[in-house]
Amino acid sequence: MLTGGGDCPGLNAAIRAIVRGSVAKGHEIVGIRQGWRGLAVRDTEPLDRRAVAGTLPRGGTILGTSSYDCFREEGGVALVRESAEELGLDGVVAIGGEGTLGIAQRLHAELAFPVVGVPKTIDNDIGGTDVTIGFDTAVHVCTAALDRLHTTAESHNRVMVVEVMGRNTGWIAAAAGIAGGADVILVPEVPMAIEDVADHVIARHEEGKDFSIVVVAEGYGLTRRSGERDAPVVQELDEYGYARLGGVARVVADEIERLTGFDTRVTVLGHVQRGGTPTARDRFVATRLGLRAAQLADQGAWGRMAAVRGNEIVDVPLADAVDARRDVPRAWIDAGRVVA
Repeated sequence: MLTGGGDCPGLNAAIRAIVRGSVAKGHEIVGIRQGWRGLAVRDTEPLDRRAVAGTLPRGGTILGTSSYDCFREEGGVALVRESAEELGLDGVVAIGGEGTLGIAQRLHAELAFPVVGVPKTIDNDIGGTDVTIGFDTAVHVCTAALDRLHTTAESHNRVMVVEVMGRNTGWIAAAAGIAGGADVILVPEVPMAIEDVADHVIARHEEGKDFSIVVVAEGYGLTRRSGERDAPVVQELDEYGYARLGGVARVVADEIERLTGFDTRVTVLGHVQRGGTPTARDRFVATRLGLRAAQLADQGAWGRMAAVRGNEIVDVPLADAVDARRDVPRAWIDAGRVVA
């Protein structure tokens, strides 16, 4: 079992459930440290019920994580396959997001590698499942921050621009923005023109509301009424050339201040969204997904992913997780604009 990609609250709950579900079926569990890299270099540790005791409320991951991609490392795929064979692994449970599950899917499709997936990411953009581990906690953290920012924004008659994570989707921005009473929610899926944002802020001031809260997803590209749209702001590229987004809040704030003349401030929530104690819902979802993954591994149902559909835990092909990004539905975006 491994956890790959970015950490998120609820990973330890999933690890705990996989261990306990597998032990109940008479299996031995090996924890693989630092994601797929750990399998390539055989960095492992045995896991049993005692090893995962007390981990349910812990954030992060007791196994550590990395974004190592064996398909982008010379000889990486061979190392992963050889290590699994020499360690005597019957199969691997990979808990991760788009990158980790994409590797799992390729290994299974191209090499018949025995692997089961579990979807986790605060971005909530994995296909084949209604929700991913970590999303609920991230929304809770962002909503609490918006509650706090409301009071200081009102006290100083300011426009607060709050940047949240989500990569190329606006799930966190939409959910937290609605729950936290944001006045404007900017998401990549249906980008709002900055002139419309400014007009809305001005209209609020004319109504006697001298402050506004603007929530912007990090993947939003500044959009104008002319139809011109900037690319998302990129901080840097990681070792494999993937963009690390961030910084759009400053761009949006500068434009709002230029168009309205109102005092504007920026808050970037950053990695605080991924840390800390998981909510009860994330623990519950992670536990149920972990138990389903353990069941799939016990049955030898490789190439599948545990998933949430409504109130049920099902399983879907791993390909469903990575074939298409899952965007925020238009109904969520419309709801946010109606209640603003």
